[in-house]
Amino acid sequence: MAAAAAALRHLALGARLAPHGRGAGAPLQRLQQRRGLRLSAPAAIQVTVRDALNQALDEELERDERVFLLGEEVAQYDGAYKISRGLWKKYGDKRVIDTPISEMGFAGIAVGAAMAGLRPVCEFMTFNFSMQAIDQVINSAAKTCYMSAGSIAVPIVFRGPNGASAGVAAQHSQCFAAWYGHCPGLKVVSPWSSEDAKGLLKAAIRDDNPVVMLESELLYGVPFEMSEQAQSKEFVIPIGKAKIERQGTHVTLVAHSRPVGHCLEAATVLSKEGVECEVINLRTIRPMDMETVEASVAKTNHLVTVEGGWPQFGVGAEICARIMEGPAFNYLDAPAVRVTGADVPMPYAKILEDNSIPQVKDIVFAVKKALNI
Repeated sequence: MAAAAAALRHLALGARLAPHGRGAGAPLQRLQQRRGLRLSAPAAIQVTVRDALNQALDEELERDERVFLLGEEVAQYDGAYKISRGLWKKYGDKRVIDTPISEMGFAGIAVGAAMAGLRPVCEFMTFNFSMQAIDQVINSAAKTCYMSAGSIAVPIVFRGPNGASAGVAAQHSQCFAAWYGHCPGLKVVSPWSSEDAKGLLKAAIRDDNPVVMLESELLYGVPFEMSEQAQSKEFVIPIGKAKIERQGTHVTLVAHSRPVGHCLEAATVLSKEGVECEVINLRTIRPMDMETVEASVAKTNHLVTVEGGWPQFGVGAEICARIMEGPAFNYLDAPAVRVTGADVPMPYAKILEDNSIPQVKDIVFAVKKALNI
């Protein structure tokens, strides 16, 4: 009875404070403020890259019945990295499909399904294993739209972890950004933050072209701030648009995936020495947003590229060549500097692995070399 009486008193108070005309809602707002109730829109929240990818898959599976996920252990086991956690129970065997350990086979099934009008998301347990399916990715998916004069679209996403992990040696640590970025007919994205992961995956699924999404296993468990906008089910990041993560005036740092974080750390270190770095998160490897890079170089007059892949014919090499061939070259006050992975197969020993992957100290050294300090 006491609880019911309290509820009635609360309703009566609400009725007395209910708005009746202009400004009549102010007493209720003041009461809410005194009680510490939030009146503003929800603030940004912390979300891991793993959960951001899971959200993107869940929202797109719900939005479009043509979308389905297939790959090794993606269904009943919830994914090797738990990216697809809960999706099999929610959507069933026809939308979330476990496959045999045969990349050539299930990638071919996915490409055929895309040609037939579905929108498959094909997960490789690591992009090192995508070499088993390279014919399907390049010859079947990437080239078909051109070879059919545009009459056959292949709306497919190939996604999974790419590049170095921890202690998994040469056959599980390679970066394939330059490999896939080399091929016309593909779009290639490489997210860093949780917003990148969610927005780019949703854009990739909705795209009518084959998209390769290169994720980082080492980032899956890392939480990033996700804005209110990014929490929306309609949030997408345009493919082909880079993001300036930090404004600067002395040198431009360009990176993708995990090295973006290293660049931001290096920028913090260098700012204490009076050097302000502009950090660009490429987000997309192909098509590459050279306009953003060129505008930054025109402002800072110095360029350092950072990537986890090998140096020869790499992403950094492409950026440097495009800068040299374009109008931004005239703004450079010094040669561009590349920071890359070591030109060796990834060693297993931790000390050797650490020395084969770009570290913050390597970026700091490269910036000082570019600035001659």
